[in-house]
Amino acid sequence: MINYISLGAGVQSSTMLLMAHKGIICPKPDFAVFADTMAEPTTVYKWLAYLQSVSSIPIYITSLVNLEEESLKLRKSANGNNYAKLAIPAFIIDEANNRGIMMRQCTLGAKIRAINRFVKQRIGRNGKAVEWMGISVDEISRMKDSRDAWKVKRYSLIEMNMTRNDCLRWMNDNKYPTPPRSSCVFCPYHSDDEWLWLKNNEPESFKRAVEYEKKYQQLYKKVRNFRGTPYLHKSLKPLEDVNFEKQSDLFDNECGGYCGV
Repeated sequence: MINYISLGAGVQSSTMLLMAHKGIICPKPDFAVFADTMAEPTTVYKWLAYLQSVSSIPIYITSLVNLEEESLKLRKSANGNNYAKLAIPAFIIDEANNRGIMMRQCTLGAKIRAINRFVKQRIGRNGKAVEWMGISVDEISRMKDSRDAWKVKRYSLIEMNMTRNDCLRWMNDNKYPTPPRSSCVFCPYHSDDEWLWLKNNEPESFKRAVEYEKKYQQLYKKVRNFRGTPYLHKSLKPLEDVNFEKQSDLFDNECGGYCGV
């Protein structure tokens, strides 16, 4: 049975990787794998390159789809109706002022399936695996059992009773840089601090998110039976017009440890 790390390339999964690299968490994983949606900020790709340069555990990057392109495609069903796939959890409001959140298909379609395909190719049809998830005790609500018979999940940071802040302290104590937050540039689960950071530090990525929102809104005007307008921010305002204020971390109980950790 192989052990592998589902690497989100954020604080927790990076800490788990480097602790395993140092032999603090055992057994040493056979490899780590990062599912690339092709929509991460530049800082995340730089961080991945850094991890590959310092880790004795091989880090592989795999991709199933370009999430930005696939989520903006208008498709046509066999009976001629327009529809879209790989929806992101955008905030929506309709003409009657009803508010809601769209179905989240992106994590499964662009993250989980990409990692599963990569691992299954390595272990074969009858192989078994332990998937290490980078979730800390302050995000324990994100723990989920595996739905796949061929793998079980392990939560090493929870076993060690470590919080996200514990991970940051460990990284600092061991002279590692602070990891970035890993998530797509247009992810609606960004906190306001993260949107503001992106706007100030990666203006091209923020502009990309602004343009994505406009295209996403135009797409769903053409989708049959879709009522409402999607926005990337919970204020239900165009992203470029938002005055970012403190809000709660919307990652709680979302993404199951594949995004943002």
